Amino acid sequence: MQSVPGLEKDFDILGEAVVGGTSATWMGYKNVKYYTNAFVFHENKILLGYKKRGFGLHKYNGFGGKVEQGETTLEAAARELEEEAGIKSPLKHIGVLFFHSDGEDSAFYIDVYRGDGFEGTVTESEEMRPEWFSTAADDTHAAPAIPYDQQRETDPYWFPLLFSNTPFRGRADYRMDREKGKLLPCKWWFCVVKT
Repeated sequence: MQSVPGLEKDFDILGEAVVGGTSATWMGYKNVKYYTNAFVFHENKILLGYKKRGFGLHKYNGFGGKVEQGETTLEAAARELEEEAGIKSPLKHIGVLFFHSDGEDSAFYIDVYRGDGFEGTVTESEEMRPEWFSTAADDTHAAPAIPYDQQRETDPYWFPLLFSNTPFRGRADYRMDREKGKLLPCKWWFCVVKT
């Protein structure tokens, strides 16, 4: 298996992969910025946040952001979850996502955390509007289906791994689609981590 830039250190522990896109090569980058993303599960539901401002505007995602100096990624994930959704959750590291976009010098290295259960009251913040979505195939849990059409285009490739509590790694490169006027994935790779 050929290595994926940004995820080279994991190649001795990786299993089955989903690969796609129209680009033959990975885009180059000069710097890496470190971020977190936390997803909370409760009673066959996942809590996603609708982004009200900033990067990812009008999309649903987990709760997270930049890792501040002196913080571990776990501390950053817990802080962001409390700031953006008003809750605490027993977070565990489940994956790594590496993204790079056309025209950017820096790539994003995102440590992904999963929490099962939570404490506190889910509360809307200035940045995010939290909403519960069903993870059940039968949709009998009084929550809407996951809004993949309002998420990043590559989320359907790794969300099933997050749902099944399966450790994973992934990378996606995005290029500007001039016709559609937005960034779209041109190359992606998502893989199960062997335990």
